[in-house]
Amino acid sequence: MPAARTQSVFGVTGRSGSGKTTLIQKLLPFFLESGIRVSTIKHTHHGVDMDQPGKDTFLHRQSGTHEVMLATPQRWVLQHEMETPPSLKELLRAMSPVDLILVEGFHATVPASLEVWRPAIQKPPLFPDTPAISLVVTDSPDTPQGRPDLTFMKPGDIENIAAFIRKNAASITLDQAEPTC
Repeated sequence: MPAARTQSVFGVTGRSGSGKTTLIQKLLPFFLESGIRVSTIKHTHHGVDMDQPGKDTFLHRQSGTHEVMLATPQRWVLQHEMETPPSLKELLRAMSPVDLILVEGFHATVPASLEVWRPAIQKPPLFPDTPAISLVVTDSPDTPQGRPDLTFMKPGDIENIAAFIRKNAASITLDQAEPTC
């Protein structure tokens, strides 16, 4: 059996419209300039189909293939059909090892994460009920009470947010078990 590997992972959570993707877009160039190789996982509860009806890969999937890979000179995409939603560990195992994987979503299962919280979107924060959240990135001038363990930073403080992520990322051990079908 192949040896296990450890992957550094940190979650970026928050309600829809809070600015999660915008924060990740600002963090990625900073990490890159610092020599840190980063990959991302974007989790959604919505059905998404990257294929187009009538295209070859779509027809392959429609005809019953378990996986279909589309390869171009610049990149490749692997679509893997699942009967049940994949776990975070399954997705991490499928990815190449890097210095850090940022996970947007999966707020219930990422062991270390931050929340992007903007009171202006009028949605309640996740941090009061999510112990894995240790950093709140917010434009709020007020610091909510109730979780003295939390750190609060402004969205523009990219250098300190990145340092916090590097220091507090979870190390997840991934066995190299065969992928589930």
